[in-house]
Amino acid sequence: MRSFAVSALDEPPFPPCRHTETDLAAEASLAWAQELGLITNGHRLVRLRGAAAAELAGRTCPDAAGERLRLLTDLVTWLFVVDDACDEDGLGAAPTRLAPAVADLLDVLDRHGAPGNAGGDPIGSALDDLCRRTRAQGSPGLLMRFVGQVRDYLLALLWEATNRERRRTPGVAEYVQLRRHTGAVHPAFTLTDLAYGAPPTAARRVEPALVDVEALAADLVCWCNDLFSYGKENESGPDAHNLVSAIAAETGRDEPAALRAAADRFNHTLAVYAEREATLLAADPTARPFLAARSNWVRATYDWSTRAARYA
Repeated sequence: MRSFAVSALDEPPFPPCRHTETDLAAEASLAWAQELGLITNGHRLVRLRGAAAAELAGRTCPDAAGERLRLLTDLVTWLFVVDDACDEDGLGAAPTRLAPAVADLLDVLDRHGAPGNAGGDPIGSALDDLCRRTRAQGSPGLLMRFVGQVRDYLLALLWEATNRERRRTPGVAEYVQLRRHTGAVHPAFTLTDLAYGAPPTAARRVEPALVDVEALAADLVCWCNDLFSYGKENESGPDAHNLVSAIAAETGRDEPAALRAAADRFNHTLAVYAEREATLLAADPTARPFLAARSNWVRATYDWSTRAARYA
């Protein structure tokens, strides 16, 4: 499936980049995950090392301070651990199983990184650490946005679990909307804004043109992931949570046609994104850090996906 994605998807027209401290961030993030009990030696450690969270994060913010690169890398590491717990370890098989874990994590988010008892669960303790470190950056607005976006991610996981329990495949429009949240793209964008050292003000964040390009970038990151991961995700049975699956179920197309339609959708959206990014930069050069954080995520996801052992 990786060969299909490479041949069918247009390569993002943004220059590839990589932080010089990416390898250091990789080792530090694995140590962080082990220290907090997210993983132990063995299969989970091998799986997480192969996921290459730092390789993804390091390609999104090549000039960030090391501390902020590590914060973003640790977020990606945490998301991979939660994703594996839901998809491979069975936590997300049913909403009644997932809901208690989500409730505990919502309690962590409600503290907004304030000092307090983080609890004994490793996933909750790690999330608390991420919130505390984000809070320490001294930007309350960014912290609140990050917390709200992680909350959206957790609630969207319950949507996925409900679909799995009912063996339900969502329609394309529904899938596209919820995928932006199950992919946790928005909190990743927010910490990338922080890494660039120039997070947009609240007034800028709600400008329609910026909202529009952010949604396009989120879709591109998620759909790229869907196409590269489709083969692996369907090894043990059909996976409803993939753009290809949603297109096939809604249109009645067979798998090759649905794959082609998903790739075409990505390519068209990539062209629209590149055009709108260029228009924004021409009109307002001060938007460059905001746009770089998002176009680098699109490019990083593509480059990382072509190599990551996660989809091998």
